[in-house]
Amino acid sequence: MDELSGKRLALLKEAFPSVSRVAVLWYEPNPGSDIAVGAIKAASRELGLQLLLLPVHGRGELIGAFQVATRGRIEALIVIEDVVATQHRVEILNLAAAHSLAVVSQYRAFAEAGALLAYGPSTSAMYRRAAYYVDRILKGANAGDLPVEQPTKFDLVINLKTAKALGLTIPSSLLERADEVIE
Repeated sequence: MDELSGKRLALLKEAFPSVSRVAVLWYEPNPGSDIAVGAIKAASRELGLQLLLLPVHGRGELIGAFQVATRGRIEALIVIEDVVATQHRVEILNLAAAHSLAVVSQYRAFAEAGALLAYGPSTSAMYRRAAYYVDRILKGANAGDLPVEQPTKFDLVINLKTAKALGLTIPSSLLERADEVIE
């Protein structure tokens, strides 16, 4: 799913065309984050964006990361979601709002809580598909024989309240593609 990380950066650029300096915040001990960070680095080069990396090792480093972002004149923040980012979502979004940073993340819950936008696999569709697999296993199918699937439904959620607070006007072409617009 590393291509989705680059897609999030492209959507940010579409929503916020003047953005030039973006930071990436992630929990560094999460080994899966390396793939996402690599994809964001590649996408930032293609989009002509300056990138600041903000790896953290826990909640105690969040304030410092945002101070580094401010010194770096960062305009937007990509949050690579994992259990740590999800656990501290409110604090991350409050810090971003205090520093006037647009936030982009993977899951709808981030946009619902105040991020500018979220783009990623539909959690409701994944849960429905997981129920299908549970049903098959409970009916006797061998889990090892069931195919591994990738998500097929993706959600784009745009938070217009946040856009307004940041002084951004989201292009209508992007709003038309959104699965949900929070007003």
